[in-house]
Amino acid sequence: MERKEISKAVVTRLPRYYRYLGELIEEGVERISSNELSARMKVTASQIRQDLNNFGGFGQQGYGYNVRSLYTEIAKILGIDRQHNLVIIGAGNLGQAIANYANFERRGFIIKGMFDINPRLIGLVVRGIEIRGVEELEKFIVDNEVQIAALTIPKTKAPEIAQRLVNAGVKAIWNFAHIDLVVPEDVVVENVHLSESLMRLSYRVCSMQEQQEEKEREERLEERKKPL
Repeated sequence: MERKEISKAVVTRLPRYYRYLGELIEEGVERISSNELSARMKVTASQIRQDLNNFGGFGQQGYGYNVRSLYTEIAKILGIDRQHNLVIIGAGNLGQAIANYANFERRGFIIKGMFDINPRLIGLVVRGIEIRGVEELEKFIVDNEVQIAALTIPKTKAPEIAQRLVNAGVKAIWNFAHIDLVVPEDVVVENVHLSESLMRLSYRVCSMQEQQEEKEREERLEERKKPL
């Protein structure tokens, strides 16, 4: 399938479709309409149809979507129908948590190695993966055909390590360091800023509280207006 430019919003929703379809398969559901999927996902049926039409539609008039077939097609679109070799640079708490998350392997992301500069960590084994020194990084990437690297290191070290990754042939960086990396156009960076995500959550909580407080004020005013 020839790929066309797809909006970031659509790409963001695709993993959700994949997850919900996986749950439907586990429940034994064979087919589903866009309206039924809409009710589950809290996304409008028209948005679902529009999103999937970017890739050919996959639905049939009067039938809906074949759940397993659509699940397989979305896996292909996301590229998780194949294996991606991955390394983690930074073997602290976050790096080890990622290594211990078994679900990545079921999605085709195989963690080949972990690296750190801390001599107390080097040589330790996390879920069958030995932590190595960063001096071995480039050779390991080439020898193991690594395409993706996760950066869970301080932001001061991230630009230098990112450049080494690029030079070694890595084409995608999962960046947990709180810094925007400068890389060539043919290298993809997915930034994961945990503190920014938490601040967005804080904003939404505060907004909901303010709306609730405003609603309660209006209700009290209405009560006062009622005749005794």
